[in-house]
Amino acid sequence: MLQKMSRKTYLTSALKSAVIGAAFCGQLAWAQDDNEKLINNLIALRGQVEDLQAEMQILKAEHSQSMTYLNTRKTELEANIDRKQLQIKQSQAEVVELQEKIKSLGLDSEQMIPEVLNLAQNIEQAITAGIPFKPAERKSVIEGIVRDLEGRKITSQHAINRLWAFLEDEMRLARENAIYSQTISLNGEQVLVDVAKLGTVLMYFKTRDDRYGQAVNNNGWQYKLFEDENNSQAVAQLFDSLKKQIRQGYFTLPLNLPNQG
Repeated sequence: MLQKMSRKTYLTSALKSAVIGAAFCGQLAWAQDDNEKLINNLIALRGQVEDLQAEMQILKAEHSQSMTYLNTRKTELEANIDRKQLQIKQSQAEVVELQEKIKSLGLDSEQMIPEVLNLAQNIEQAITAGIPFKPAERKSVIEGIVRDLEGRKITSQHAINRLWAFLEDEMRLARENAIYSQTISLNGEQVLVDVAKLGTVLMYFKTRDDRYGQAVNNNGWQYKLFEDENNSQAVAQLFDSLKKQIRQGYFTLPLNLPNQG
């Protein structure tokens, strides 16, 4: 009887040991699987981090290139503005000089007419070379002064005063960013559009069917519609801001600057 009990106890103990051993092995195997999953996840995350770092480096390089380009274009814009303002100031200086000559020779001096006409011609050429903002209207002012002077309806002094007033308006235009309506030649047709004029350097336009473009100088001024949708959206934002009287700020705009030497 005792032997039977001992044997039974032994078998029970052995069975418990086997169960415990199996459970331990199961836990060990589960722990190993879990560690492998953790390691694989860490490897995958490390790869993602490296990919993100590489992408960040590319974006930094692209940003640096973009900033360099924008700074270059900004310098070109500022140089164009300075040239325009210098042209106007030089014309104003010529006006002052002619005024002094007229005073010394007499208000009705016929001798000054050729010089006044030459100044008017220089101003008209500057209008042609600048952005095509209402060129016919602006030239008509000069043509009217020339016509009155040649017809002896006004004196040289009076003509000089009118040219001076015109140049003051030109200086205002050089500082102004605004939207106007203007008729342009687009694809061989005369079209009424809205134009966004940025000083006397850049001019964009918007058609009535919401197409956008820019005045470009390729051996003469032409109006070109944008083919790139990003350019159209950028100019659309400019028009929206100007309509809201937001005349200053940071804008990313397509540039096609005139080659003025």
